[in-house]
Amino acid sequence: MIKLIVKYLVFIALLSLFACNQTPKQPVEKAPLDKMKQSMEVANRYLVNDEEQDIAHYIERHGLAMQATGTGLRYAILKQGRKETLQDGDVVGIEYELRSIAGDLFYSSEQEGIKRFRVGDGSVESGLDEAMHHLHYGDVAKVIIPSHLAYGLHGDDRHIPEYATLIYTIKIIENQ
Repeated sequence: MIKLIVKYLVFIALLSLFACNQTPKQPVEKAPLDKMKQSMEVANRYLVNDEEQDIAHYIERHGLAMQATGTGLRYAILKQGRKETLQDGDVVGIEYELRSIAGDLFYSSEQEGIKRFRVGDGSVESGLDEAMHHLHYGDVAKVIIPSHLAYGLHGDDRHIPEYATLIYTIKIIENQ
C-alpha cells in the first residue's frame, strides 16, 4: 500500500511540473525544461527499480528459475511441449490465469474462455507477444510481464490497475 501511495505522489509531482509549465507568461528557458526532464527520468528510474525489486522477490518466494529478456520479461517453461518454436503469424490458443504480483486473479480462460491470437500482430500485451517467441506448442509456462510491457500507466479499465506487473500461467493448446 505504501508503494502505491509513493507511486501516486510521484505521478502527482510530475503532473504538477507539467501544469506549471503549460502557460508561461514569459518564454520558457531551456533550463526549466531540462530540470523537468531530469525529474521525470529520476521518477521513472525509481518506478522501474521498485518494480524490478518486486519481481525479484516474487521469483525468490516462489523458487522459480526464470529466463530474462532484454526488455525485462521473465519466463519459465514448467512443462516442455513440442520442439516447434512459435513464429510470427502463428495463431495460438492459450489456457491461462492472469494474476497480479500479489496473487489477485484478474482474468482466466476458465472465466473468459481460451485466448486466441496471432503471434506478432500486436493484439495482446507486448510482453505476452514477446513471450510467445520463446515458447513452443504444448508448453506450460509462467510469464512475468513488467507494467511497461503490459498496460502501463493506465491499466485496462476493467480489472488491471495502473502500473500492474502481470503474472501469466499459460498452456499453449493449439496451432491453427
